[in-house]
Amino acid sequence: MPLTTTEYDNGGDLGKYTDSLIATKESRVADFSTLSFQEKAGPQYRRGQIRYVGSGATGNHENDSRILPSGGFTFSNMLLPPGAEGPEHTHHDVEEAFFVLEGQVKVGIHRGADEVEYRTLGYRDMIVVPAGVARSLKNEGDTDALFCVVIGTQKPQVPTYPEHSPMHGVTRD
Repeated sequence: MPLTTTEYDNGGDLGKYTDSLIATKESRVADFSTLSFQEKAGPQYRRGQIRYVGSGATGNHENDSRILPSGGFTFSNMLLPPGAEGPEHTHHDVEEAFFVLEGQVKVGIHRGADEVEYRTLGYRDMIVVPAGVARSLKNEGDTDALFCVVIGTQKPQVPTYPEHSPMHGVTRD
């Protein structure tokens, strides 16, 4: 359920309402479990999701009371340890944006099994990937990379992985 303005509109406690709109860094945790199923394809896919607004596409986090409810987008941080990868995947329903906060992230834009363009993004660099375009991520640095992930819908569809991806056929089971 998205955030509401009921308390605000009806003269409720403004301080309490304001607090309900805030997610602090101190209240966040790096969740390495939500994407751990992808480690079946290799240890390089270990990474942590730090949720702020909504839960993203690959997990069910409806019972996480720390998450601010999403009305029209999700916002999280992704923690990529050195060598970690976000596998090639496609969100068919929505665009996705990546904004680098720490370290460097090599981003790939893929077209089929054999065509890919890579760019390395650093501090305060950003890429927006339209719906239907395959993308991947990798931390090739020696330190953790931390970046914002914004997905333009309340609850994205589960992304797909192409047949040539090591993630193809990997399930949450």
